[in-house]
Amino acid sequence: MNLDDYIVSIPDYPVEGVLFRDITPLIGSGEAFKEACSRIAAFAKEQGADVIVGPESRGFIFGCPVAYDVGIGFVPARKPNKLPRETVSFEYSLEYGTNTLEMHKDAIKPGQKVLVIDDLLATGGTIAAVNKLIESLGGEVVGCAFVIELEDLKGREKLEGYKVFSLLKY
Repeated sequence: MNLDDYIVSIPDYPVEGVLFRDITPLIGSGEAFKEACSRIAAFAKEQGADVIVGPESRGFIFGCPVAYDVGIGFVPARKPNKLPRETVSFEYSLEYGTNTLEMHKDAIKPGQKVLVIDDLLATGGTIAAVNKLIESLGGEVVGCAFVIELEDLKGREKLEGYKVFSLLKY
């Protein structure tokens, strides 16, 4: 199955000069969504992942079904003040400011092998922050998996030293 057939490219969205890659047709097709999740699940199994971490919010869309398929748990990395128990946080830079992600302090056990899943690898800042959170809790990031990688934004450079798996590259 060619998953690229389920990605719609929208020019000048959200601003002029940006070519937006819309994943909603992919997740709207049961067959394509299942195929994408199955391919990422195979990567998770190859890496020996014990748990999946997905950043808010599209990391949840792909991370949860992959965790279910592999038979392991899922841990959300959330925006501030969304988790009810004690958290650890990491603030990181964006092109236009900063952002912060949090995880429950007890979400990752020392030595756990963690696969990070998100829909898109662009500049790599969000996933680099998630990896720092995981490692601060003693987890080992065994890989980072994405549906789409925007190669011209060089996000892999921020993830140097980590295994990176992308279903589609633009």
